[in-house]
Amino acid sequence: MIDLPVVLQSLPEFGRGLVMSLQLLGLCLATGFVCSVPLAIARVSSLRWLAWPVWAFTYVIRGTPLLVQVFIIYYGLAQFPAVRESALWPLLREAWFCAWLAFSINTTAYTTEIIAGALRGTPAGEVEAARAYGLDGWRLYRRILLPSALRRALPQYGNEVVSLMHATSIASTVTLVDVTRVARDVYANHLLPVEAFGTAAVIYFALTFAMVGAFRLL
Repeated sequence: MIDLPVVLQSLPEFGRGLVMSLQLLGLCLATGFVCSVPLAIARVSSLRWLAWPVWAFTYVIRGTPLLVQVFIIYYGLAQFPAVRESALWPLLREAWFCAWLAFSINTTAYTTEIIAGALRGTPAGEVEAARAYGLDGWRLYRRILLPSALRRALPQYGNEVVSLMHATSIASTVTLVDVTRVARDVYANHLLPVEAFGTAAVIYFALTFAMVGAFRLL
């Protein structure tokens, strides 16, 4: 039998953990999207010196686990005296900043490739028509290429948003009190794994359902 009193008692803590998870998710998505648009334009550039560094960045980030990236930023950078003595150390010693940095870098890499793929998929006729109207350079991207590419990228970007939302559970490994950390604490206090992690699963499922529905509307 499910111990409902324990579930109901822990709901306020789960609520605070949910707020933490959503704040982290929203900030990382905003950062990643803003950074990925110019990187995607560079990624599809015909200039190798511009495209190759972006390719190397996305290749390395997408080729390594997010958990490893979080650990390197939160635990690994602290071992270097130059980092501890730098002006960035007050930020890099904070778990929230390190989690935001790791998640933002990760989603930037994936979103860059998503948008770059959508840009490559632009029909040649759209580009030719735009150039016939005298559009080129940044105006071509702003008026034609980016709006068209972003619409095509929505399904894949929706998957990335859901994946990042699930990945926020990793934040608990660097002491942030998110939904997963609350579930671990409830389990530690009551030794009821179904009640603890089942509640977390229901919360993540509800978030996934809402996000998928929102992207379908878009």
